Amino acid sequence: MRSARTLARAVCATAVLGTTVALGTGPVSAAPAATTASCAYPYVCIQRISDGVIIGRFQDVTSGYQDLPSRPSNVTIINTRHDDVAYIRYANGSKACVAPNSTLGISGYVLTGIRISSSATCS
Repeated sequence: MRSARTLARAVCATAVLGTTVALGTGPVSAAPAATTASCAYPYVCIQRISDGVIIGRFQDVTSGYQDLPSRPSNVTIINTRHDDVAYIRYANGSKACVAPNSTLGISGYVLTGIRISSSATCS
């Protein structure tokens, strides 16, 4: 049986301004207040490092990856969710996890998908 929280997530609309990016992973850190101001809870956003523009915004918990149609480079993944992780999929098949309330800088790899999981920790 789904909880009200899970059911509410399942029916939320996702605003996708997708990305595929040339990326490489940087250190994961707590999302600074200035960064999260442009990416409001409960979204996981993709932000261009060069100008701070949000180019992707995701909200739904999904069982599979959401494909990203464009290919910007040098981005930060911002996870404003309090208890859900976000998985990032690269073209080479590897994956990275962004913990709740954290950011991940990426450069040097192609990003092909994103999935928000209801798990509170990366596994």
